[in-house]
Amino acid sequence: MTSAAATARPPLDSGRISDETIWADPDDPQFDAYRVSKILAERAAWDFMAEHGGATEFTTILPGAVFGPVLTEDNLGSVRIIADLVEGRPKAMPKLGFWVVDVRDLADIHFKAMLSPHSAGERFIAASEFMWMADISGALRESPGQLGRKAPKYQLPTALVRLLLPFLPSLKPLAPLIGRKFLLSGQKARDVLGFQPRPGKTTIIDCAESLAARSWTR
Repeated sequence: MTSAAATARPPLDSGRISDETIWADPDDPQFDAYRVSKILAERAAWDFMAEHGGATEFTTILPGAVFGPVLTEDNLGSVRIIADLVEGRPKAMPKLGFWVVDVRDLADIHFKAMLSPHSAGERFIAASEFMWMADISGALRESPGQLGRKAPKYQLPTALVRLLLPFLPSLKPLAPLIGRKFLLSGQKARDVLGFQPRPGKTTIIDCAESLAARSWTR
């Protein structure tokens, strides 16, 4: 089952590292409705398996922010962040970051988990590296050709972003994460499944190139 890395995130000020032993609290105000739905859905799946699973084996994969090459323009989800940056939006970025994972690596870890004799009954975080929006924009500007020529260079002070939040509805769900780099460990997937995600910069550039090839950034 594909869940989300947020389902293993502790309270932001706890000092704890996100890992598979942690179950996020759906009442924690850091989570928007989408992430609450992921927490509740994974809990419900594990509860169902405990009661009705029998001999059926069950594993959950917890990806970070999924980027990479795109096959369809339907429901681009987090990829819209890349599309906007390629087009120079926003002109100045909030200090907001993500644990990035490539969609190809996400497919690979599902494959590895289905084949591994050690994955049954386990959760696995799938993440490559943490990247601020400024890092993502910088990767785009360093990409071949003119792909990232419009990518923004400036980052807004976090205090100013918080003052502007009432006027930025798209950022409101992510307000608790602005200016924060939360700690996360994806070591279990590497140790148990041999998961080897590619660098975040590669993922970002390949994502942008696939969007440009299909003119979906316009």
